[in-house]
Amino acid sequence: MILRQFLHSDPVAASYLFGCGGKASAAVVDPVGDVRSYLDAAAATGMRILYVVDTHVHADHVSSGRALAEASGAQYVLFEGTGAGFPFRGVKDGTVLELGNVTAKVMHTPGHSPEHVSLLVTDRTRAPEPWFILTGHTLMVGDLGRTELASSAEEGARALFATARRLKGLPDHVEVFPGAYSGSVCGRSLSGKATSTIGFEKRFNKAFRIEDEEAFVAAMVADIPPPPPEAARIRAVNVGTAS
Repeated sequence: MILRQFLHSDPVAASYLFGCGGKASAAVVDPVGDVRSYLDAAAATGMRILYVVDTHVHADHVSSGRALAEASGAQYVLFEGTGAGFPFRGVKDGTVLELGNVTAKVMHTPGHSPEHVSLLVTDRTRAPEPWFILTGHTLMVGDLGRTELASSAEEGARALFATARRLKGLPDHVEVFPGAYSGSVCGRSLSGKATSTIGFEKRFNKAFRIEDEEAFVAAMVADIPPPPPEAARIRAVNVGTAS
């Protein structure tokens, strides 16, 4: 297993390159900025990028996903229900992306946005159980992602409650690698530490801990951070309906 985390400050976001070094197979998740950094990281580890995945249609930055997929010859991957104006590989809940000895199982995790997915990653050379999960803007360290990007904040919060219950069912040892950290507008009480575990977040993440659905909804729709500047336009660019 090879895993590289890229932390960005403008916007505040996290991207990932991971895969199987032995089989030279990699994926990049939520790329931001210049694609050269991902191409160089893949070259340095001797891996070919097979998939470029955006966990959701971003609203705080223009994604580098399509550009990186074109530059690397990879498949560009989005949730199958994403209404994009360009070709992409549509995945659904349960789809498995094969990367040599590494697998990435798609989990549909709506709430932050309806098309949001997470990737549950297993290294079969180490264990048959998952090792970590890339959670995008759903479960982050210290909080859960904002919900107003769904058709309504309450609808998004209810979807996120169901997603949170599902994520709590993962083993406590599973590591959490989110798509944002402290300073991002996509969450409220985010930590500056950009990794955690399911078990730690179950114990100490105040939103993730809430077990009652109505209490959860009330907490998630209260004091929602203001949306990113030009959020609607950026989302339109990222789905190919604007330039």
